[in-house]
Amino acid sequence: MVKTSNKLAEIDPVWVRIKTEAEDAVIKEPILGGLVHSSILHHDKLETALAYRISLKLSSAEMPEQFLREICDDAYSTDNELGISARADIVAVHDRDPACDRYILPMLFFKGYQAIQAYRIANWLWQKGRSDMARFYQMRCSEVFGVDIHPAACIGKGIMIDHAHSIVIGETAIVGDNVSMLHSVTLGGTGKEDEDRHPKIGNGVLIGAGAKVLGNIKVGYCSRVAAGSVVLQEVPPCKTVAGVPAKIVGEAGCDQPSVAMDQLLGVR
Repeated sequence: MVKTSNKLAEIDPVWVRIKTEAEDAVIKEPILGGLVHSSILHHDKLETALAYRISLKLSSAEMPEQFLREICDDAYSTDNELGISARADIVAVHDRDPACDRYILPMLFFKGYQAIQAYRIANWLWQKGRSDMARFYQMRCSEVFGVDIHPAACIGKGIMIDHAHSIVIGETAIVGDNVSMLHSVTLGGTGKEDEDRHPKIGNGVLIGAGAKVLGNIKVGYCSRVAAGSVVLQEVPPCKTVAGVPAKIVGEAGCDQPSVAMDQLLGVR
């Protein structure tokens, strides 16, 4: 049994840590035992736990949990990238959010993490040509989590959306790897154009609370968008922009703004 556990820890350290933390949580707060067991401890891998959690959250009188669970299970079993991304997202949240001191927290309580995983299932459906079901996931994600991400949007790994309230990401938006954004961020269009009309966010970008990035523009890698800014023009890599409309106010301030989460714009 010890050998099996050690082997699993080598193969999937994220899941092993989640299971260990779940066992500790039940001991410390027995009243949450049912929640923790059904969401984590009853499962043998992260993918089935996420399938359960997402389908439970998004189910309604219009769509039973079992139907959504079957879709999620199918997605995770046929696309390994979904599980890899889910693990990268958990690590990102833990590393960047000081309120997250355990891997178990995003799984159970953080709607930003849960919304991103629901989006990933919707995106899988969209790529399979099941656009109506993908839109159902989008609708329920918006209703339940307050996060509205079009299923056609392209979002990378290692994403951290802190607080996550009122996030909007449009159909042709592209978000790179290791991006962090706070609540009320919009990656939107500027009019009624039908084609490529949404922002392209580079790797390692930090987008502050309430920022709006509008139109088919690029935000260069490892740049910072200050809270409350309205970005209407391209942002070069490794720069900080602020204001309405946003202008370059300096360098990014560090190599990885999305990891450092420093939003003070050089003020000390």
